[in-house]
Amino acid sequence: MLKLIDPILTPDLLWALAAMGHGDEICICDANFPAQTIAGANEPIRLPAVDTATAVRAILSLMPLDGFVEAPARRMEVVGRPDEIPPVQREVQAEIDRAEGRAWPMGSLERFAFYEAARSAFAVVATGEARGYGCFLLRKGVLMAAA
Repeated sequence: MLKLIDPILTPDLLWALAAMGHGDEICICDANFPAQTIAGANEPIRLPAVDTATAVRAILSLMPLDGFVEAPARRMEVVGRPDEIPPVQREVQAEIDRAEGRAWPMGSLERFAFYEAARSAFAVVATGEARGYGCFLLRKGVLMAAA
C-alpha cells in the first residue's frame, strides 16, 4: 500500500501511467470489450472488481488530460444512436469534470472506429463494468513546472 494512491491502481497500471508520454492514450473498457484482441501483444491490465467510473476516477487522480487537443477523452458511441449518452458514460463524464475542475465534454467514436483507435493505445484497462458502452480513450497531457 502507498499513501495517497488509490489502492485499485495496481503496480502494472501505475507503471503504465508513469511510462506514458504526452499524447499517449489509455483505453478503459467494460467487461464486454475484446480487451485481449485489441491489446494485441500487450497484456490488458485487468481490474475485474472495478466499474469503469471508479477506474477513471483513480486514473485521473494521477494522470492529466491533454489540454492541447479538443477531445482528450473519447467514448464509444451507442450503435445506431450516436447521440445517446448511457448512464455509465454520464458517470465517467462527471469524473472527468471533477478531475479537471471544469466541464470538458467527451468526443465520440463509432464502435469500429473506437476499436481501431484503441489498438494504438499505450495500455488497455479491462474493468469489470457489466454495462455496455463503458469504453473510453483518455489522452495523457502534461504537467507544467512552475516558472
